[in-house]
Amino acid sequence: MGWREFWNSEHSIYVNQRHKALHYDRIARDLAAYIPSPEAAVLDYGCGEALSAASLAEKCGTLYLYDAAANVREKLRGRFASYRNIVILSSDGLDSIGEASLDLIIANSLLQYLQHIEFEDLLDLWHRKLKPDGRLVLADVLPPDLDAIADVKALLDFAWRGGFLIAALGGLGRTFFSDYRRLRNEVGLTRYAPEDLFTLLAAHGFTGEQSAQNIGHNQLRTTFTARKT
Repeated sequence: MGWREFWNSEHSIYVNQRHKALHYDRIARDLAAYIPSPEAAVLDYGCGEALSAASLAEKCGTLYLYDAAANVREKLRGRFASYRNIVILSSDGLDSIGEASLDLIIANSLLQYLQHIEFEDLLDLWHRKLKPDGRLVLADVLPPDLDAIADVKALLDFAWRGGFLIAALGGLGRTFFSDYRRLRNEVGLTRYAPEDLFTLLAAHGFTGEQSAQNIGHNQLRTTFTARKT
């Protein structure tokens, strides 16, 4: 099993429904600040279940949602079937988006699950799909020195403030014996120092900068924005 298969399976990465709802609500609120106008065309690539996508859709013209996991895409279609400006893309649906037509592309909590070559291929794709003045947001990027203990502490702090601490403690126990922990140990997570990410972006036609705050609850991770050069 690899990361794509993990996200396509039934998993318990969220300790309960409150954790999942608060997570997606926080993500949507943070991402909203990056939407440039009410008419913007936005792509959330690797969106997951995107529970709060409706609030993002209210702030832009069209919101495209894409996730590599077929089961996740099926849930998205059911959840947002009645929303006129939310488009759920199929596995080859990115081809339907016009070249240089997007104002914003979001990749949140995605890079750690990609091999370098996969990320580079996506950078070329995103470069083609973005408008000349469009922006790419790479969020929740893992720095090289961030360990699992730091992630646990960030989760517990989020759980304390969100009112699901007991569930979080139980969830951590389940995670210890889960496929997620095994994959993290065996397959690993891809990490980027800022200077390495800037070099990679430049090689694919972008100039990047680090944002002051990360998207989401874990401020030990990082967010970067990039524009076409």
